Amino acid sequence: MKRAIAIGRQSYETIISRKNFYVDKTLFIKDWWESKDSVTLITRPRRFGKTLNLDMMNCFFSTEYENRADLFENLKIWEHEEYREMQGKYPVIFLSFAGIKDTNYDDVLGTFFDTFVELYKEHEKILIESTNLSERDKKDFEKIIDVLEDGEDRTIFKSVLKKLSKFLSKHHKKNVIFLLDEYDTPLQEAYVNGYWDEMSELIRNLFNNTLKTNKYLSRAILTGITRVSKESMFSDLNNLELCTMSSEKYQEYFGFTEDEVFESMNEYGYTNKDEVKHWYDGFTIGTEHDMYDPWSIINFLDKGKLEPYWSNSSSNNLAGKLIKEGSKEIKSDFQTLIEGGTITKKIDTEMVFSRLSSDEDAVWSLLVSSGYMKPISRNGTKTEITITNYEVRQMFEGLVEEWFGMERSEYNDFIRALLKGNVREMNKTMNELTLSMFSSFDVGNRPSERLRPERFYHGFVLGLLVELRDRYIVTSNRESGYGRYDVILEPRNPAQNDGIILEFKVHDKEDGENTLEDTVKSALMQIEE
Repeated sequence: MKRAIAIGRQSYETIISRKNFYVDKTLFIKDWWESKDSVTLITRPRRFGKTLNLDMMNCFFSTEYENRADLFENLKIWEHEEYREMQGKYPVIFLSFAGIKDTNYDDVLGTFFDTFVELYKEHEKILIESTNLSERDKKDFEKIIDVLEDGEDRTIFKSVLKKLSKFLSKHHKKNVIFLLDEYDTPLQEAYVNGYWDEMSELIRNLFNNTLKTNKYLSRAILTGITRVSKESMFSDLNNLELCTMSSEKYQEYFGFTEDEVFESMNEYGYTNKDEVKHWYDGFTIGTEHDMYDPWSIINFLDKGKLEPYWSNSSSNNLAGKLIKEGSKEIKSDFQTLIEGGTITKKIDTEMVFSRLSSDEDAVWSLLVSSGYMKPISRNGTKTEITITNYEVRQMFEGLVEEWFGMERSEYNDFIRALLKGNVREMNKTMNELTLSMFSSFDVGNRPSERLRPERFYHGFVLGLLVELRDRYIVTSNRESGYGRYDVILEPRNPAQNDGIILEFKVHDKEDGENTLEDTVKSALMQIEE
């Protein structure tokens, strides 16, 4: 009998108790414990089982789940007798930053206060009643709750987790295990919304006090999507074990392997394995080249339909922002990728958010670490990358269509005029498009960049690509003949459609172009050459 599928459920206890569909990842407990690493940072794309795995660790180690052998006895970890004795024997602080995504710094501080109040109240009863804590400790504990509820003293953040570690360690007479999920969510939101400096300082101080100068800490696991640079976030931590998408350590525990996917399809009676592989395969973790995102697979098993589940599961704001506001080179590279090609870039798994606006390699590094791109091969410092799979390509095409959504009517009018060779109508609609779309695509970070036309027409090419890809191969900014063309539409069926060359020119008197007609002649000469 096939197991019921619980979409979106991330409570390990509930999934196991109700005998829902679950892929056994419990040996992660054994491998992590035997590594003896003090602080482990694991980065994986969203919806890759990070939250469920940390909840599993909490259920295994936390004293709140003491004598809950029923949660593990039919799984792989229970085959190792020495680990049965460890279940439910450690104080655990389990925290998530998933909900800390406000658009301004004052609001995000309020969310932090609320998050820590809730965390402290989870442990309030056992600590206030503890015979191992002094009255002074109990008063200090209650005072911290009062300060957090008051929401004014921001200096409390620096020591709030370290002090909770002390209280729990004294009560249980054992140092705590610290589990933090989505550590980088507040940092990504801070970058997108413009308060990076304040947020990075807050998180850096919090981490240094919790993870380095904390004698009550046994071990810690942090998970997130990106590995934020050591200089900006972990500068004082020399005990950090980093497990990124390129690391072999724990490579099989986050995401589904192909064997796990195909075994699951057998359980639910699905035979279209090649189609599922085409849609959802392609993630590379360590030496595992056929990894699947769990979210898409679980939804497919439940619904039986091939759809873009992972790419539509949450906001793609950052990925879209980086491409939409990127230089003409970024847009040209993105065009190559969306056509199914590859590009070669210097990929660094250490994310420096402050470089995203100035370093194009940092943009591609973020897209790789977030799962949107995958490495094909490496040659020294350079990595050949491509879009991860068909599902992600569908998402990017949707983003392009969304960018052109507000101008869709005029845009379609221009394409119809272009295909008919109606220059008069092309001029009319191009003027309308230019006025509306410059504001959408020409959004450089410096005022001097705001009137550069390259971003507009490369954005325009992306729209052509999506709109006409069934009829034309659309390329831009490539070497040809004696020069470099702007846009070429090469017909897939020359018998039915003409080829089209577009040359974009800026009227410049300094180039000897006294009139617009001179500029047009120059453009036509370039096309001929």
